[in-house]
Amino acid sequence: MANPTVREVEEGVVFTAKIVPGSKTQTRICGLLNGALKIKVSAAPEKGKANKCLVEYLAGQLRVKKKAVSIISGETTAVKQIRVRGISVETLLRGLGLEKKGCD
Repeated sequence: MANPTVREVEEGVVFTAKIVPGSKTQTRICGLLNGALKIKVSAAPEKGKANKCLVEYLAGQLRVKKKAVSIISGETTAVKQIRVRGISVETLLRGLGLEKKGCD
């Protein structure tokens, strides 16, 4: 799989993600869509549950605190800009294991 478009910023990295809520299985990375990371989350898109699930998933995969992961735009839409503080682009790509992910 190709890599997503990720920008290194002063405090970490910023990338775009396309979120697909309500996955019947676990939360997982499914691939790329126009340079955005496509992520299926197991939570429903109601009352911020899908956003919370996304933040928890990314924090766990990247081994950072949940407060290091923030949705900087797209809080109520499927396409979001996500910032992760305190990591590099290389750490993001390695932590998410993008080369071996895919959807069923």
